[in-house]
Amino acid sequence: MEDSIFKKYIEKRNILIENKNILQFTYIPDQLPHRDHEINDIVEIISPSLNKDKPSNILIIGKTGTGKTAVMNYIGKELKKADPEEKNCSFVYINCEIVDTPSGILYNISNQIITEFNRKIPYTGWSLDKVYSELITYIDEKNKVFIVVLDEIDRSFKKNGDDIFYFLTSMNETLKNSKVSIIGITNNTKFTEMLTTKIKSRLGEEKIIFPPYTPNELQDILKDRAKIAFKPGVLDEGVIPYCAAISAQDSGDARKALDILRIAADIAERNGDQTITEAHVNFARNKIELDAVIEVIKTITIQSKIVLMSIVKNQENENNKMTTGDVYTTYKEICTIIGNQILSQRRVADLISELDMLGIIHARVKSFGSKGRTKEIELNISKDITQIVIDDDIFRPLINYKPSKQTTLM
Repeated sequence: MEDSIFKKYIEKRNILIENKNILQFTYIPDQLPHRDHEINDIVEIISPSLNKDKPSNILIIGKTGTGKTAVMNYIGKELKKADPEEKNCSFVYINCEIVDTPSGILYNISNQIITEFNRKIPYTGWSLDKVYSELITYIDEKNKVFIVVLDEIDRSFKKNGDDIFYFLTSMNETLKNSKVSIIGITNNTKFTEMLTTKIKSRLGEEKIIFPPYTPNELQDILKDRAKIAFKPGVLDEGVIPYCAAISAQDSGDARKALDILRIAADIAERNGDQTITEAHVNFARNKIELDAVIEVIKTITIQSKIVLMSIVKNQENENNKMTTGDVYTTYKEICTIIGNQILSQRRVADLISELDMLGIIHARVKSFGSKGRTKEIELNISKDITQIVIDDDIFRPLINYKPSKQTTLM
């Protein structure tokens, strides 16, 4: 190898992982532990499609990392094994986190099923109605069942409402030869409450609930992956139970368990270590949690950042039992200094509640008897993350600023 800035890192690295893809949550194993019941339920519902009979629409509900996507992709592979030439049914998968507009979803469906180049639908230039009309015409010519899976279905709803669900669930009213069955996947347990009554009855004909994995189930998942991902003897005995225990505390999230194990292994490799230990797991856990909070802070609005900075400045001023009144007073001062619009007390109180829900702060209701109630607020983030807030460019004018001691109850 020629000399380069990478040489010393490559030479130092001790390879412990034989196949990194196995530790990715997107990898679909030949067997999915502890999801037999859910797989059987879904297969039973959609199996009529192999006889060109339309299955019921399905809504799959479960928290992040409970295997919803993996199960549907696994079933999709099995469906193609049962009908390899797709004469009776076709399986179409759309991730609405990536493609979240009605036109984008219809285009991606058409792009997956239209094989003739001269009939491909252009990405731009056509109206939504024209895309829909051409797609319907093509689908009906095929005389079979199309199973359309919309993963993260709530993402599209939040951005566009239920228009796309109306289009898709109305297709069967127009089709004469073919049929379309919709399978929606969501981690929002209240998703159906947001839909209109008509769309709710059409979309959620059958519901499948995916429960969180238990610690023992998570261990089984990790053990199965570890057998083929790692070289023999590189995992300390306590690593897999520890990864499982951490993830079980976070609603049985298998995705997080795999991420922790993969990052722990990567850290051990970079250090040139011979084995992966619980210390590597701890380091990986802290890194994941740090990255997650940083990402949240990067995406909040400027007004939320100012409210957060107001809390940070109060804590710097040794006001560890600050109230919403303290925060609002500081907030107004900061807005004036950096030249930003000042929101009402009520709106700032809402932003404080949002930061509390995100886990960035902790806000407890405190009663003052006849004087009313307020919230007592404290930061719930590390010094490293606090420094990221302070270093934001919009707060450069605050270098020598200290908040006043005035308190206003809200």
